[in-house]
Amino acid sequence: MSTTDQLPESPVAESAFTEASTAGPAARSALVVGDDGVARCSWSANDAEYRRYHDEEWGTPQHDPRALYEKLCLEGFQAGLSWITILRRRPAFREDFHGFDPVAVAAMTEDDVQRLLGDERIIRHRGKIEATIANARATLALDVPLEDLMWSFAPSGERERPRAWGDVPAVTPESTALSKELRRRGFRFVGPTTMYALMQATGMVDDHFEGCFRAGD
Repeated sequence: MSTTDQLPESPVAESAFTEASTAGPAARSALVVGDDGVARCSWSANDAEYRRYHDEEWGTPQHDPRALYEKLCLEGFQAGLSWITILRRRPAFREDFHGFDPVAVAAMTEDDVQRLLGDERIIRHRGKIEATIANARATLALDVPLEDLMWSFAPSGERERPRAWGDVPAVTPESTALSKELRRRGFRFVGPTTMYALMQATGMVDDHFEGCFRAGD
């Protein structure tokens, strides 16, 4: 699995998945059986932190408002990068952004932005840093709880579980609608593809492949 920072477009661009090989989606294995005998989504195979993230976090329904705000911001930072790049930097992101407490982040100033632009432990992208602050302010300005707003766009009804990489969309009508609504409310770096990645990560959709031990749990 590639852990390079810059990634080409993939069937699940801007999501936890990264390119498993240079082969096309149909040629890549959806599952891998680990040394523990457990079948997992193949994107988690070659990195211990990815495996932990897959096993413990990705696809688990998340309703905690602070965690959802954090995920929204980190998915924005991930745009154009591999998720492992963000995951390995998450402790530093949490330190720099006050544990992703929206009240504390909303109070950050240009001095804070300049300080973070000098912190090599995170992604030093002015637009994404400023978006994190703007997203905190947008969160505080909501007339409904963030979790209620976000989960109102979760797909309803039965959904066929993916069996191959080509079965996983990059964008859906729901992620497009969520993106549009968040943008209307002042959020940044919340494009439709990024929002589908968020839906996958927070369990609004369950894209664990058929046969993965996490599928449907």
